[in-house]
Amino acid sequence: MTPPHDSKISPPIRGKVPGDASGIEIKPTICSICNVTTHCGIDAYVKEGVVIKVEGTAANPSSRGALCPKGAASRQYIYSKDRLRTPLIRQGERGSSDFKPISWEEALQRIAERLLKIREESGPESVVFGVGYTKWMRPFLKRLAHSFGSPNYITESSVCYMSMAMAFKLNYGAIGGPDLRKAQCLLVWSVSPFYSKNPAVAMDLLEAKERGLKIIDVGPLITPLTAHADIHLRIRPGTSGALALAIANVIMEENLFNREFVEHWTVGFEEYRSYAGQFTPQAAETITGVPAPLIQKAARLYAESRPAALMTSASATLHHTNGLQNERALLALIGLTGNWDVPGGNVVKSDTYLHVAAGVASREAEFVQPRPWSEMAPRLGDDVYPVWKELTNEAQGTRFPYQMETRQPYPIRAMLAFGLNYRMWPGSDAMREALKKLDFLVDVELFMTDTARLADIILPACTSFERTELKFYGQGYVIWTRPAIPPLGKSRSDTEILFDLAGRLAPEDPLFQKGYEACVDWILKPSGLTLDVLKNHPAGMPLKNLSSPKFRKYRESGFPTPSGKMELASTLLAKYGLDGLPKYKEPKHSPVSTPDLAREFPLVLTTGARLPMFIHSRTFRMPWTKGLRPDPMVDISPLDAEKRGISHGDWVTLSTPRHAARVRANLTVAVAPGVANIYHGYPEVEVNQLIEPDYLDPISGFPGFKSLLCEVKKNP
Repeated sequence: MTPPHDSKISPPIRGKVPGDASGIEIKPTICSICNVTTHCGIDAYVKEGVVIKVEGTAANPSSRGALCPKGAASRQYIYSKDRLRTPLIRQGERGSSDFKPISWEEALQRIAERLLKIREESGPESVVFGVGYTKWMRPFLKRLAHSFGSPNYITESSVCYMSMAMAFKLNYGAIGGPDLRKAQCLLVWSVSPFYSKNPAVAMDLLEAKERGLKIIDVGPLITPLTAHADIHLRIRPGTSGALALAIANVIMEENLFNREFVEHWTVGFEEYRSYAGQFTPQAAETITGVPAPLIQKAARLYAESRPAALMTSASATLHHTNGLQNERALLALIGLTGNWDVPGGNVVKSDTYLHVAAGVASREAEFVQPRPWSEMAPRLGDDVYPVWKELTNEAQGTRFPYQMETRQPYPIRAMLAFGLNYRMWPGSDAMREALKKLDFLVDVELFMTDTARLADIILPACTSFERTELKFYGQGYVIWTRPAIPPLGKSRSDTEILFDLAGRLAPEDPLFQKGYEACVDWILKPSGLTLDVLKNHPAGMPLKNLSSPKFRKYRESGFPTPSGKMELASTLLAKYGLDGLPKYKEPKHSPVSTPDLAREFPLVLTTGARLPMFIHSRTFRMPWTKGLRPDPMVDISPLDAEKRGISHGDWVTLSTPRHAARVRANLTVAVAPGVANIYHGYPEVEVNQLIEPDYLDPISGFPGFKSLLCEVKKNP
């Protein structure tokens, strides 16, 4: 049955001026549709417990009153007909949508009894704790997993962000973000900040451009940033490593590198220099498609602009079968030019909370790891991805289908999931089948998704408009939100659900038993903040007594790498018999590595780029956002379309060696000849079925979403 929902949405009101006469209040909150580091401030206009209008909060120092299309459509998100309003229990076969309502107490008791029984029978490691979007509850779910005894906490970071973090840590031992305020040049590598970042980043970038910032845009697609770039290096998908090595080659051959940094703070330089010597601009042109003179021009601009920063992606440069090493190659350019941890370069900052460095300290890292790894069984993927094991604090979720199939080194029997989306995994149908084989699956969700339909019990969650949460901003700002409206139906906050389950699943965890607010206060203690203080500032407050940023911190304490220096040749990779240098390899399938396959599938397919109105699969149910691009489309160049007799808007078949999909053709010069691009998340087309589940980077386990081979043919 379809879950019950409220059909009543506030009728049109003439004028939406807040005040006693209209009965409209403005309540400050945040939008949590996008990534946790990019939540924009929202002024919710509320009448009789219903949101009737949203505006951006002008006083929010991050978003500064701006909203993207997703945030602007918040009412459609909150009041979607797909919203879950009551707990549900499965009646029929998995995936049949046959559910009936159940009380909260019965649902929570059934979950606790089943998970405790499975733990008793098969060990706590047989239960996986998984989370997709949103991310705000993650610290509490991770703590619950480990207090329960399971090492298997997985997130969508198994295919996003974590490999980028690994590459940074292998080179530098830490992550360094671009300092736009003082940079003279910005090297933007496969990022579309106007679409994938929040409005604040786009505004900062444009303001910096007006101040004279030089921009080098690298990537296979023409994006809105390209119009603002001084140089655009248009690469063949999957060849970032070769281009980065060629840029390094020019910098070293022309003595543009920072000799003091290289001599005192790097290991493996001569070995690295010798290897990069193979990647002359002319050789790289053959590999990447970027003209050699343009490579030289970009290398000189980046190296001679002091300071210069690099902005890279959490996934685009990593979603290749050699993605981690490609990323290491481009990150090496930061240290090579002496731009590591300097004003205007890539600066190392300590995270305050949920990947945001706000200038104050917290105890989040201690909170999320109440039990050491040594007291738990091996994580998913530990045996296959040892470097992942050493550099991350999660299990590698791409191993989940394999361990479900082999039951080695132990069986997986259950999963407690929050916002899980099987469609985001490589070979998404394989992930779906693995979930169907579980003895017990719980999904906490906002909507009746395809993944939720596979669950035994579904629990309805709230949006950010209906709950409280802690949010820090990098501009030195913090907010403890209040609910703008009551929870819809019987839905509950994720944390209310988590802490109720913690009382049943981990009663021996004394901090958990003190409750949500006590845990937040515990996390905040080093900052000097308390919830009592934050509650007195419902719209948020600026942080006080922020420490002045320190630069070149490595001069005092070295680099947090095995050698204590920047590692152009990685000690950790060599320890496991892997290439210590950031060596370039062709994608597993490409016109170069598999020419026979390329004759049948001659186009290079890249998937998963962003459009401004979509974030994964979350906003396709919203009429405003879906209406901006109603049909799934494959982007191809007019030249490739002409060869195939395809016109704009034609229905075509997009096929890979694994799968095929029916989509419309979008003829655009945004993609180069020989390349096809398709956005993911459309419910009508499961794009990730196009990729084999084992088409992965061998070091990180990341999928090669962005360098496949395909063909596009017009439908009869």
